[in-house]
Amino acid sequence: MKITLIEGPLEQAETEALVVLVFEGRKEDRFAAAPLFDSGEIKGKALELTLLHHAPGVAAQRVLLAGAGKPEKFDSAELRRLAGAAVRHLKPKSIKQIALVLEGDSATAKFVRAAVEGAILGEYDPDRYKTGNDKISVDSFAVVVPRSSAALKEAADEGRIIAEAQNFTRNLVNEPANRLTPTKVAEAAQQMAAEYGLGCEVLDRSRMEALGMGALLGVAQGSDEPPALIVVRYRPTEMRSNAHLGLVGKGVTFDTGGISIKPAEGMEKMKYDMAGGGSMLGAMRALAQLKPPLPVTLFMPCVENMPGSRAQRPGDIVTAMSGKTIEVINTDAEGRLILADALTYARQQGCTHLVDAATLTGAIVVALGHLNVGLFASNDDLRDRVLAAAKAEGERMWPMPLDEDYKETYLKSPFADLPNVGGRWGGAITAAMFLKEFAEETPWVHLDIAGTAWVDDAKPYAAKGPSGVPLRTLVRLAMAWKD
Repeated sequence: MKITLIEGPLEQAETEALVVLVFEGRKEDRFAAAPLFDSGEIKGKALELTLLHHAPGVAAQRVLLAGAGKPEKFDSAELRRLAGAAVRHLKPKSIKQIALVLEGDSATAKFVRAAVEGAILGEYDPDRYKTGNDKISVDSFAVVVPRSSAALKEAADEGRIIAEAQNFTRNLVNEPANRLTPTKVAEAAQQMAAEYGLGCEVLDRSRMEALGMGALLGVAQGSDEPPALIVVRYRPTEMRSNAHLGLVGKGVTFDTGGISIKPAEGMEKMKYDMAGGGSMLGAMRALAQLKPPLPVTLFMPCVENMPGSRAQRPGDIVTAMSGKTIEVINTDAEGRLILADALTYARQQGCTHLVDAATLTGAIVVALGHLNVGLFASNDDLRDRVLAAAKAEGERMWPMPLDEDYKETYLKSPFADLPNVGGRWGGAITAAMFLKEFAEETPWVHLDIAGTAWVDDAKPYAAKGPSGVPLRTLVRLAMAWKD
């Protein structure tokens, strides 16, 4: 989709569809729309869309009046959703050119960026493998502002970079497991890194064996597909920070549960179990272009969790790279095992701050539903940085407890240093406590995205399938970093 910025009055914008924001409590007198407001047909409620054909006084062929809700509650997150909804409303009508108008207080950089992001994200459909000639797309999206500036153009470009990276993530996560094995993820990472000037290294099974990554390799041994630990490095041209941010993303390309096999119903969705790592690959793609002031390194352990003849069994004991021994109680709690070794390796590679993202537990979905990411932190400063970034990006996160009592009460094994599960109660918390053992003293945040990485039902502004969460938060975290 081509992105442009148009300067001048909206009446002169030549486009197939012009999107104009309307708010609750404010009547729109232009475009001969006043009677629709007087009759109550248009109320300006959030995501309410009304298409007018051949509206008087404008060059555009159509005007889409887009409900923006209450003015006092309108922000960039609302605009992002509204732009996506507008594009998804117009796209099935084979409209190829769309322009969205920003007026008054909305004609600012943060709103320009949000509009562009929303449009690109809204245009996305997970229909790569559908055949036929009925696929349609939007060719161009413009933001109309009273006066252009370098800051607004930069904001539009940032929005394009971030949204395209998010769609890159969504494409990866949406790939079926027969087409996206750990090896194929590594190839995609190498190709992306080469395209955007990033360093990339892939550790194979023999290298991981030499490093003593028994927790990761224990998960991988049930599959014929070899594991891969993908390392992608960004280094700023001028080093302006003493920090080194490590992003650690779960990359289970398919999760059967292993010997502790999952129920058949819904198992097809388990291709999304690499969404944490996928979002971080997308974040690295964006950061390579936006160039934050600190070094950032991604560590993405990739495996299939399969119940093959060599699969690990409940009761097995493995030794992690850190030297800690782990009793495998449930082979379906595999994500924390591969992340354990990746966190240890990230620390050894010099990362001073760690953020991991993983579709880790069903327990977080029970606790928070599909609306909030569960956030666990060992360090208040890093927690606050991530929460501030999430709030700015409209990706909702909720801080969860990480009290040492949870480990003492639930996370004990008579046979090893740790069990890989802590029983029924507080499952998301005990999973985070397990990971904390491998982050050790390094400031660390864990994002459990099991409930937010996949959209079960299409929204007005987004297709069903991968969401790309928490990519925007990770990008904002790196871009806003100050020592």
